[in-house]
Amino acid sequence: MIKSVRIMLVEDNPEYREAVRLALEQSQGVELSRQFGTAEIALRSIRNATPSEQPDLILLDLRLPGMSGLEALAGFRESAPHTKVIILTQSDNEEDVLRAIALGASGYLLKSATLDEIADGIRTVMSGGAPLDKGVAKFILESLQTRLPADEDQVPLSQRELEIIQLLAEGLVKKEIARQLGIGYSTVDTHVAHIYEKLNVSNAPSAVNQAHRLGLFHASKQRSGQ
Repeated sequence: MIKSVRIMLVEDNPEYREAVRLALEQSQGVELSRQFGTAEIALRSIRNATPSEQPDLILLDLRLPGMSGLEALAGFRESAPHTKVIILTQSDNEEDVLRAIALGASGYLLKSATLDEIADGIRTVMSGGAPLDKGVAKFILESLQTRLPADEDQVPLSQRELEIIQLLAEGLVKKEIARQLGIGYSTVDTHVAHIYEKLNVSNAPSAVNQAHRLGLFHASKQRSGQ
């Protein structure tokens, strides 16, 4: 028997929550296991859950009372690193899109999406894809195309540091980065500290945003020959 994908919905609008619930009930292979109206309660639930109780995927609104979805996203990624997060929001704001992706969101859908499209997005993420609203995808492509690559002589990070910040941008935490690169956690921690120092930032989201502005992700691809 194929295991259903367990979904947590974090959405403050009860009518929209109910619409999503009804849609997921009719979708094969998915199960709405929990739903919350605030990010604080949802995050507390994640932190108190055992690994076997963690949801497979979170549908997360951004505009929530109290803690915003963006503020909660980092907490979800830290407390449940194997749980995927799809942003489901009305906001197509540039800063929201870039920050959500930088913080590790696996997909970004607008509430204008049909319920079938949301269900398809869930299946896409669980099969390794990254669903994006068409308008959002177009914006990201245009945004990246306008960010000219930095001159290699002006790139402030080493090749290893570029690799690490790329993984930070993909939402990996230090332990996952160490495992993927085959190096020690303390080594990753040292590299991250150097990245923060060189980019004059104090945390991972700020480092990723600064790297985007400097064109470092394009520079990383150039150095690796991609």
